[in-house]
Amino acid sequence: MRVVIADDQALVRGGFRLILREAGIDVVAEAADGAEAVAAVAEHRPDVALMDIRMPEVDGIEATRRILADGPGEPGDGVRIIILTTFDLDEYVYEALAAGASGFLLKDISPEQLVASVQLVRAGDALLAPSITRRLVHRYAARPGTVPTAARGAPAGGRDLSVLTPRELEVLGLVARGLSNAEIAASLTLSEATVKTHVARLLTKLELRDRVQAVVLAYETGLVQPDAGASGPSAP
Repeated sequence: MRVVIADDQALVRGGFRLILREAGIDVVAEAADGAEAVAAVAEHRPDVALMDIRMPEVDGIEATRRILADGPGEPGDGVRIIILTTFDLDEYVYEALAAGASGFLLKDISPEQLVASVQLVRAGDALLAPSITRRLVHRYAARPGTVPTAARGAPAGGRDLSVLTPRELEVLGLVARGLSNAEIAASLTLSEATVKTHVARLLTKLELRDRVQAVVLAYETGLVQPDAGASGPSAP
């Protein structure tokens, strides 16, 4: 696995680099601002980019937009971006999702959590903590025009839920409520491997990059209502 770290603080970059390399993850480049991050991704084509939000010149949100705006075969194709910040604020989570990020982490996470998050995002299994997901969608989904297009970069036809089987629709609804694969498996009395297969298939059919886009799409299309996940499980 190849990773690019973008943060305007050298100490933060150095700390993350040491943590990831100790876990056997290759840090191929570092960037001190968003423009450097875009260039680093274009040059090194990493699997994952860790992107700080607040950076000079070009911030992390804009850098994410530029990277993920590339078409198939372009420098940003296939890279997954994790947004890093010291501020647990809804508007940052929302903007990160709207830009196409696959995850959102606070900088005070443990080394183990950082490594696990990078691995999950690389596997396409990433999702915000259920509590953050519900808080975000409950706040914004009911406001007309505020929910970002989930299938950013995907054709409009990719958002037709009729392509899904009844079981895949059921799984999508539970994903949108912030449930993990293990929780979905328990809820539907399925194996976790079967749930992963359903999730992978629905993402492919809907032409979505990852579970984060699936969550927003489920609310955007009305499959799940803004208050539907209010009583869901707590974040791990």
